[in-house]
Amino acid sequence: MLTRRLVLLATAGAPLAACNTIPNPPAPSLTSDPELAAWYVGSKPDKPYDIPLVDKTKIDAQFRRQTVAYKGPEAKGTIVVDIDARMLYLVNGDGTAERYGAGVGRQGFSWRGRAYVGRKAVWPDWSPTSTMVRIKPELPRFLEAGLDNPLGARAMYLYQGGRDILFRIHGTNEPWSIGEQVSSGCIRLLNEDVADLYEKVPVGTNVLVKRNGVYRV
Repeated sequence: MLTRRLVLLATAGAPLAACNTIPNPPAPSLTSDPELAAWYVGSKPDKPYDIPLVDKTKIDAQFRRQTVAYKGPEAKGTIVVDIDARMLYLVNGDGTAERYGAGVGRQGFSWRGRAYVGRKAVWPDWSPTSTMVRIKPELPRFLEAGLDNPLGARAMYLYQGGRDILFRIHGTNEPWSIGEQVSSGCIRLLNEDVADLYEKVPVGTNVLVKRNGVYRV
């Protein structure tokens, strides 16, 4: 049932692993799959699609969005991702942070480093890169935004030095993957959580991705 992912080789200077979701097979529609529909308890108005709301009893309490004490040195507005804990923090600057449970790169495919939000998209479309098409020619060339799209309700595209490094902070149509190491490097949040984060961070926001307690490579 889980969507498969491939590792992409980025250009020189970018991280070695990159994330793009391959819909093979695509996750089933909320309306057509009873098992998937059981994860949801309603919806939040949004455009052009309403955001399905996950039944929080199915999510470990530590991975539910909450305000927590935060003692890190990062400036207000910084996004800090802790790969080991599978958490994303948005620093409030008053000794607290907004904490979101995340799905992160599986063993051997996670990365660490400093980046920034280069662009943002609401209900993004998905297209494979030329590398992905070369590896798997049968891939669809385009997948429209929607409830079945693996990028979910929002995407924030990570850049370094003006270049898209192919890593994203995005939503997911696989809520059971939050708190797991499942991707090829991208950071996934519940759709309702990524929509919340999206409204709080502008383009240019600094993003620090830590592994083993550090983000410096």
